Amino acid sequence: MLYITGDIHGDINKVADFCEFYNTTQKDILILLGDVGFNYYLNERDELMKTIASELPITLFCIRGNHEARPLSTNCDYIPKPFCGGMVLQEEQFPNIKFAMDGEVYYFNNKKCLVLGGAYSVDKQYRIMMHWHWFPDEQLSKTERNTIYNNIAGDTFDYILSHTCPYDTRPTHLFIPSINQSMVDNSMEKWMQRVADNIFFDKWYFGHFHDNWQNDNYIMLYNKVIRLGEDLDE
Repeated sequence: MLYITGDIHGDINKVADFCEFYNTTQKDILILLGDVGFNYYLNERDELMKTIASELPITLFCIRGNHEARPLSTNCDYIPKPFCGGMVLQEEQFPNIKFAMDGEVYYFNNKKCLVLGGAYSVDKQYRIMMHWHWFPDEQLSKTERNTIYNNIAGDTFDYILSHTCPYDTRPTHLFIPSINQSMVDNSMEKWMQRVADNIFFDKWYFGHFHDNWQNDNYIMLYNKVIRLGEDLDE
């Protein structure tokens, strides 16, 4: 079975409770739409979280968010592995934890899925001030965006799996009033809008904004788990 949910920020208990409730096995796949949190602290705390997650009866397909380092930027031994028609990054000791590659295409139950990770952190300055981790390469670079766009423009997909969303779909009703939006870098969202306007797709799933919400065929997930392909209220 294929499931999908939003940001867990290292809270493995949410995944454990889900596995227990649905009696999952490692043949089941849970897609996490960014900010998984397995590569945030960059120390033994990450290792402990991945160790606990590796013992759960589920396969985790992790999309990169903005509150985590790129796997290849860590000191962990990530290696490329084939998975569902594409390539993922994986550590040998945690074979059920798969990190998706940005711009890669995967096939889940014969459904063609495009992954677009990364986003801008609106809490960037606060994290820097508090000496918390912030990752300068949290967003796709201009080169990455151009390469991905040139590879997919005009193509057709069943599902888009991303962390943030196209510009016109931003859930502005959830914007934090204390944040000056004129200071927010929304170049990723504007680029995604260009992507959305120049490809064909059935549904676009994203996380990032910490709520569950659906706007036409755009589905935002946070703490709700649904089956891949479903609408929010099915």
